Amino acid sequence: MAEGKTETIQVVKARRTPNPCGVRGAAEAPCLPGIEPPPEAAAAEDQPEPPPHYAGHRDRLRQRFLTVGADGLQDYELLELLLFTVIPRRDVKPLAKELIREFGGFWQVVSAPPERLRKVGNFSDATVAAITVVGAAALRGIRQNVMKRPVLAGWEALLGYCHAAMAHQPTEQTRLLFLDHKNNLIADEVQQRGTTNHTPVYPREVVKRALELSAHGIVLVHNHPSGDPSPSRDDIHLTKEIATAASALGLVLLDHLIISQGRIVSFKTLGLL
Repeated sequence: MAEGKTETIQVVKARRTPNPCGVRGAAEAPCLPGIEPPPEAAAAEDQPEPPPHYAGHRDRLRQRFLTVGADGLQDYELLELLLFTVIPRRDVKPLAKELIREFGGFWQVVSAPPERLRKVGNFSDATVAAITVVGAAALRGIRQNVMKRPVLAGWEALLGYCHAAMAHQPTEQTRLLFLDHKNNLIADEVQQRGTTNHTPVYPREVVKRALELSAHGIVLVHNHPSGDPSPSRDDIHLTKEIATAASALGLVLLDHLIISQGRIVSFKTLGLL
C-alpha cells in the first residue's frame, strides 16, 4: 500500500432476494432462468370434497361385491366400483347413474367410444382408459372362448361374441370370420368401418383374404346401428355376390349375420343363403 494513502474497504451486505421459485428454503439455490417451478399434482378429475359418510359407503359396496359378486349389484353400483379407482375424492354415485342413463347399461358404458365418454363425462384420458379397458378385456375373454374351436358346435357362443363386439357400435362395420376345413374359427377380422347406415364391402377382397389364410369357410357379419336388423336389398345382393365369388374358388359362405342391439338375423335361417 502506498505511504500516506488509506484504502477504504466498503463491505456491502448481501440483501436477501425473493425466491423466484416460490419454494421455502430454496433461496440458496434459485431456479435456473427459463425453468418454471413444477405445478402441484392435479387430482384425477376436478372433485369436490365428498360427504363425510362416503368413505364408509365405498367400503360397504366393496364388501358387498366381494360377498355376493356382480350379480348382487345393480349396473350403476358396478360402475361405481370401477370409478372408485380413478376418482378417489368424489361421490361418484350420481355420475355412475348418469352414465347408465346416457348409455343404457354397464356394458354399453365400458364399450363406448372414448370420444363419446369424454364428451358425456368430461373425463380425463386416465378415466376414459380405466373405463374402456374393462370392456376391451371382457371382449378379449369372450373372443378367446370361440377362437380355434368348431363354430357350428359353439354357434351360440359365437353369436354372443358378435353381439358383444358389434351391437353397440355407433357406425356400421363389417367383420369376417374365417374357418378351416373342420369349421374351426381361425381368424376374426374387421374388414371395413363405414357410416351410421353404410359400410363398403368388396367381394374380391373378401375372397382374397380367405385364400391368404387358407380358409375353407366364411361367415360375414355386419351391424345395423339403427336398431333394425332386417336385411336391405343391398345386403341381399352383396351376399349373393360374395357367395358366388367364394364358390368359384372352392370356398363356402356359411352365413351372413346382421347384428342390432336387440336381435341377430341370420341369412341362412331366413333362407336367403
